[in-house]
Amino acid sequence: MPGEWNLMFAVISDIHSNLEALQVVLADIEARGVERIFCLGDVVGYGPSPCECIDLIIDRCEVCLCGNHDHAVFYEPYNFNVGAERAAYWTRQVFENEPNKAARDRRWEFLGGLPIRYESDGMLFVHGSPRRPVNEYLFADDVYTNPNKLMANFERMEHVASFVGHTHVPGVFMDDPYFESPDELTEPGRYEIADDDRVIINVGSVGQPRDRDPRASYVVVNEGEVEFIRLEYDVESVVQKILAVGELDDFLAHRLLDGR
Repeated sequence: MPGEWNLMFAVISDIHSNLEALQVVLADIEARGVERIFCLGDVVGYGPSPCECIDLIIDRCEVCLCGNHDHAVFYEPYNFNVGAERAAYWTRQVFENEPNKAARDRRWEFLGGLPIRYESDGMLFVHGSPRRPVNEYLFADDVYTNPNKLMANFERMEHVASFVGHTHVPGVFMDDPYFESPDELTEPGRYEIADDDRVIINVGSVGQPRDRDPRASYVVVNEGEVEFIRLEYDVESVVQKILAVGELDDFLAHRLLDGR
């Protein structure tokens, strides 16, 4: 393996302003002795605690990339449903209402400076896909319904592994193409990356999982082994916070309970 693989690091994605989930994940990362954290974006959007989440990501992550919701808050929502669009505008207003100018400027400068990709030692980190880093979704059923999309992404890869988020569903895409959820892997919850591999690894979502499992999702990579980790957090507290914000759609609260 290249030199970077000898190090331990965590990859998180799609926090979506869910402070309770993020705090649990960061505490677990610290308890494991993992010092390096890469975030694949969508720090904000959907959830009730954008300021607190972005401050934690700024302080704790070595790298943070631009997700489509981060982009929407800084620029304009594009091709969003009504609930997502309203959440983006509400988040923007929350940032603008910050009375502390230094804190306000720090958040806006961070959002405006997010890169769309990060490459290191045979690895690629993006929010969406290798081909379209911010916006393209790679779904598990694409292996059957749109294999050409997946193959086009693998053809663009010059890396052993790409780490993505965006769909909020964890698992491993192989270049057959084939997809395995963490539970379907040869060793459930773990995947060993080989030198001759070409894989796309979705790390799932910290703040809004959509694989029917409401627990927060992230991965730890240690010497080429990817471990998919799920953690319980106080979902009900986040639900009540969302319901208390009139500008946020109630569906954004209720979906957390079912992991959808």
